[in-house]
Amino acid sequence: MKKYSFSRLALCALCGALVSGTGLASAGWVPLNSGTTLSLHSVHFPVIDTIGYVIGTSGKIIKTPDGGVNWGNQTSGTVGNLFSVYFPVDDQIGYVVGGIGSSIILKTTDGGSNWASQTSGTNEDLYSVYFPTNALTGYAVGGHGTIRKTTDGGANWVGQTTGTTNHFLSVHFPIDTQTGFAVGNAGTVFKTTNGGADWVARTPGITEDLRSVHFPVNANTGYAVGSAGRIIYTTDGGGTWFAQTSGTTSSLWSVIFPTGIQTGYAVGGVILKTTNGGVNWTSQVSGTSNFLWSVHFPQNDQTGYAVGDSGTILKTTDGGVGVEEARNSEFGMRNAELRINPNPFSSFATLPGHEAERFSLYDVSGRKVGTYRGDRVGEGLGPGVYFLKQEGKNAEPLRIVKVR
Repeated sequence: MKKYSFSRLALCALCGALVSGTGLASAGWVPLNSGTTLSLHSVHFPVIDTIGYVIGTSGKIIKTPDGGVNWGNQTSGTVGNLFSVYFPVDDQIGYVVGGIGSSIILKTTDGGSNWASQTSGTNEDLYSVYFPTNALTGYAVGGHGTIRKTTDGGANWVGQTTGTTNHFLSVHFPIDTQTGFAVGNAGTVFKTTNGGADWVARTPGITEDLRSVHFPVNANTGYAVGSAGRIIYTTDGGGTWFAQTSGTTSSLWSVIFPTGIQTGYAVGGVILKTTNGGVNWTSQVSGTSNFLWSVHFPQNDQTGYAVGDSGTILKTTDGGVGVEEARNSEFGMRNAELRINPNPFSSFATLPGHEAERFSLYDVSGRKVGTYRGDRVGEGLGPGVYFLKQEGKNAEPLRIVKVR
């Protein structure tokens, strides 16, 4: 039987997978080239997983038409910091909120070709925007208990009374424009059942800041995440909240359950995933040391995006697991005999016990980028996902990640 080298067989399979669109499945979370080094605060793909928007500091708005392969700059008309983006029903009509000493609300009706400023009626920074069912009725929340509501697509924004001076950082209305939740600093949770005419404080029993809230399918079961790795959930519409064990003390800034109450993701200083409603949360390999501010899964619980500091955009098409991680949870490697240390790495990695052996390194396109000894693997390369093949061996390639 004819033998094939890695470059003829395994590498071709890798290239073929990439061409067919499934190559990301072997890599878990893969870095995308955003074209910026600014901090990115929010990501939203309105309808499908290919057309999406990302916003960030200094008025940055970028859009992809092809699932993150390319990102184009849009003109926001502001240099203020932008914190939240949402397109209610399609990829044409969308809203962005932010602030830099005064509030910012922007709206587009043509997919971001033009963004127009709206009058918010407040000087407070706005941190979150959400339109529950259409592009007319929406809510924006921000500093010192601020909640603004529009029923005419942002032509007018009207203030609502909450009775708190704590900052609101996230707002979500699960199924309609009437019942919604807002969370914020110092364990603040408020609920309305009449479209914001009344907001009633709920007591979650914690004092940590809450940065994101999401009710996946109805107004009963929901999750909120925040500082010090805090995750809480409710099954009775916010009447009672229970703590979940996140396994981290890193701050969490965004949570989403894409398709139901079982599979969810939370990001911040780490990426966490649950497949059993938060009974267990497990960390995933992000491949970056940059803080992540937002996560979004547009259509299912497999293909998603996360954005963060220094222009970071990550994408997964396999729920963040990666083939290697599924086979070997330690470092996500396929070959139990080799141990990469560290992984991810920023300068170079080592292979303890194999320092004198030689290894070939390939990028995600299947291109050979160098040959290394086992004591300085990846030295001189830029950040990215790579595959390591031990020369003279038939073992499968190992996945390694270099970060900034």
